[in-house]
Amino acid sequence: MKKTLGPLLAALVLAGCTVGPDHKRPEMAVPTNHRGLPGAASPESLADLAWWQLFNDPDLQQLVTEALQNNRNLAVAAARVAESRALYGVSRGDLWPQIGYGAGAQREKAQVAGSGSPTFNSYGLSGSVAWEIDLWGKIRRSNETALAQLLASEDNRRGVVLSLVTDVAIAYLELRELDQELEIVQRTIGTRRSTLDLFNKRLLGGVSNKLETMQAEAALAQTDAVLPSTKLSIFQKENQISLLLGRPPGPVRRVNLPLDPARDILVPAGLPSALLERRPDVRQSEQLLHAACAQVGVAEANFFPQLSLTGGVGVGSAELSDLLQSGSFLWNLGASLTGPIFQGGKIKRSFEAAQARLDQARATYEQAVLTAFGEVSSSLEAHVRFAEVSAAQDRNVVALREAERFALLRYEGGVSNYLDVLDAQRQLFSGEVSYAQAIRDRLRSVVQLYRVLGGGWSSPEMMAEAAPPVTPAVSPATVPKPN
Repeated sequence: MKKTLGPLLAALVLAGCTVGPDHKRPEMAVPTNHRGLPGAASPESLADLAWWQLFNDPDLQQLVTEALQNNRNLAVAAARVAESRALYGVSRGDLWPQIGYGAGAQREKAQVAGSGSPTFNSYGLSGSVAWEIDLWGKIRRSNETALAQLLASEDNRRGVVLSLVTDVAIAYLELRELDQELEIVQRTIGTRRSTLDLFNKRLLGGVSNKLETMQAEAALAQTDAVLPSTKLSIFQKENQISLLLGRPPGPVRRVNLPLDPARDILVPAGLPSALLERRPDVRQSEQLLHAACAQVGVAEANFFPQLSLTGGVGVGSAELSDLLQSGSFLWNLGASLTGPIFQGGKIKRSFEAAQARLDQARATYEQAVLTAFGEVSSSLEAHVRFAEVSAAQDRNVVALREAERFALLRYEGGVSNYLDVLDAQRQLFSGEVSYAQAIRDRLRSVVQLYRVLGGGWSSPEMMAEAAPPVTPAVSPATVPKPN
C-alpha cells in the first residue's frame, strides 16, 4: 500500500490544474511625455530623491522623522500589513495535510434483555490526518489572493508614508509663511504706531490737522485687526503639525527666517510609464485587481468535485491499564469525492459576482492610472505658473516699496496729502503678504509634485536611519513669539 499510495498522491497533485484567469496588467495607452513638461521626458525624476534630500531643512527633517515614528495612521497601516501577512500564512496552511490528535474516556451503561444492565468503560487515543487534494487550484488561487492582498496592504502603508511626509512638509511651509506674515504685520504695526505718535505730537504743536491724525489711527487699527487672525492661524497650524507628529498640541520648532524663493528648483518628472511602478496607490490598485482575478478562479473551482484523503491511527481499551497494549491498535484510511449537483444557482451566481468584482477592480486600476497621469500633469503646470506668479509678485513688491518712498517724499515736500501715503502703505502691505504666499505656493507645488510622482516611499527603514534623531523638545529661541 505504501508503495502505491505515495506515487498516487504525487500524481494527483501534479495532475491538478488551476482554473480561472491568470492575472495580467491591463493594456492602457501610456503617454510618452507628461503634458505640461517642456522638452522630452528623461528617466531622471524628482521622485528618485529621498525626502531628506528634497527637504534640505534640519528642522523639517526632524519633524518628518518624528512623524514616521509616532503617527497613528501609519501605525494602523503597519498593523494592517502584519494582519495581511498572518492571513497569508493561514491561507498557505490549507495546502498541507491537517494532522490532529484526540483522547477520550467514557463510561456507559447498556440495557440488555436477560443480562441485566452492565456498566463498562472505554478509553482511547487517536491521531488523524485529512488532506484536500487541490485538483482545480482552488487553494492555490486562495493563496494567490492572500498574497496579493498582503502586497496591497504593503503598498497602502507606503502610500501612507508618502502622504505623511508630504503633509508634514506642506504644513511646515505654510507655518513658515504664516510666521513671515506675522513679521510683516508686526513691522507694519510698528511703522504705523510711530506715524500716529508723530502726528499726535504735530497735532498738539499745531503743525498737523485732525484729519491726518484720524487717518493714521484708522490705518493702525486696520492692521491691528489682522494680527489676532494671523496668530490664530499660526496656533492652529502648529496643532495640525502636532497631530501629524502623533503628540499633544504644542509649539513647533522651526527657523525664524523667510522662506527661500528657490528660483532655480529643478523638477524632472521622469517617464510616465514609471508611475505604474512607483506610485503606491497605482501599485495597490493592481494588487487588488490581482486578488480579484484569483477569486474568480476560486469561484470557478466550486463547479468541480473535491477530493479529500483521510486517515487515522489509535488505540482503544475497556481498561485504562490496557490502553497501550499491542492488541488495542486500530487504523483507518479513506478517500472521498464530493461535488455539487443542484445548489439553486448559488455557485453560478457566486462565480458571476466574482467576475463582476474583477470588472470593478479593473476599472478602479485604470482610473488610478489615469488619475496619476492627470495629477502629474497638473502639478507640473502648477509649478511653472506659481514660479511666474512669485516672480511677478517680487517685481510688484519692489515697485510698491519705491512707490511708498516717493509718496512719503511728496507728502513731506507738501506736494500731496497723507492719504496718498496711506494708500501706498496699504498696497505695500498687501503686496508683501501676497509675495510671501506666492513663495509658499511655489515651494508647496514642488512638494505636491513629489507626492504625485510617488517619491520617497521605497525604503522607509532607510528614511528613519538617514534622518536626524528625534528631539521633540522645542527650543524657545527658534519659535517666533507673537506679541
